[in-house]
Amino acid sequence: MPQPDALMRIRRERGGRSCISADDYVEGGPELVAEVAASGTMSVDTGLKLELYQRYGVQEYIVWRVPNREIDWFVRRGGWFTPLAADAAGVFRSEIFPGLWLDAAALVGGDMGRVNAVLQQGLASSEHADFVARLAQAVRTT
Repeated sequence: MPQPDALMRIRRERGGRSCISADDYVEGGPELVAEVAASGTMSVDTGLKLELYQRYGVQEYIVWRVPNREIDWFVRRGGWFTPLAADAAGVFRSEIFPGLWLDAAALVGGDMGRVNAVLQQGLASSEHADFVARLAQAVRTT
């Protein structure tokens, strides 16, 4: 798998699909991969890497297209990535990591206070609490 700018994964013992090998590589598709695409990497990040991450089983893929001042969030549906729509307020809400919320316009605009406020709202949500409880339960039952 190509080296992403960032990734998030759920440990296998908690129901995830990937692990870190003895030589420190990710084996299996992590749940979420994020890339920051500059002018020189945009075609790779939105083309080749999107295809590779799809093939490797990544569940969600985020691309910040810096020159375009846009963020694309893809989610796996039926084996293929499809764009995830932001809600009416312009906030993306992860389907794999409930409570991971991103105000794309605030991030692109550099309003980190708003980015953090929206993230904190997501982390305070009942769906995030349920997600954390499911992860804790997965460890007890394995």
